[in-house]
Amino acid sequence: MCDNSRECSTPKARSFAGERERALDSGGDDAGTQRREVRAIHDDEHAEVLAIINEAAQRYRGVIPEDRWHEPYFSAEYLESEIAAGVRFFGYEVDGELFGVMGVQDVDDVTLIRHAYVSPRAQRGGIGGRPLRSLLAKTDRPVLIGTWAAAEWAIAFYEKHGFRVTSREETVRLLKRYWDIPERQVETSVVLAER
Repeated sequence: MCDNSRECSTPKARSFAGERERALDSGGDDAGTQRREVRAIHDDEHAEVLAIINEAAQRYRGVIPEDRWHEPYFSAEYLESEIAAGVRFFGYEVDGELFGVMGVQDVDDVTLIRHAYVSPRAQRGGIGGRPLRSLLAKTDRPVLIGTWAAAEWAIAFYEKHGFRVTSREETVRLLKRYWDIPERQVETSVVLAER
């Protein structure tokens, strides 16, 4: 469903706000009911995943530190390296079309939410919250999320979904323990934990 129907720019995104919206597992195939699901990304969908991530990541341009921005933001090689490191990617699909992606990675005693992106044409339609809720329900470990400190919209999204920004000291400790990222990224990121 759209949080603000004025901002839902595509017919499919706008339809999420409709009163006839039903979850995939509710059954039925009435006209107007769309098939929606959170599911694992298939090996042959990597190009779609990269397109969504790189299109959505344009929002970071000019916001995150200039030395951390690169084009493309997320390369095919980086995607493969993240998968090899244990990041499992899931997608949010509507009627066979992928609109969002989100990764999870179990590291030691926690689960990390990694690389969460929604296609800009479908943002503000509730798409990000659905895979987040689905993935949270699949783990009994504490969940941590890292994001850029300057990405205020991302921080607000996670706070809306029950997370809180950790202290600077705790953020640094967590980033160094659970993430494999450069020191410059540690300096410019935050970690959110479940409340």
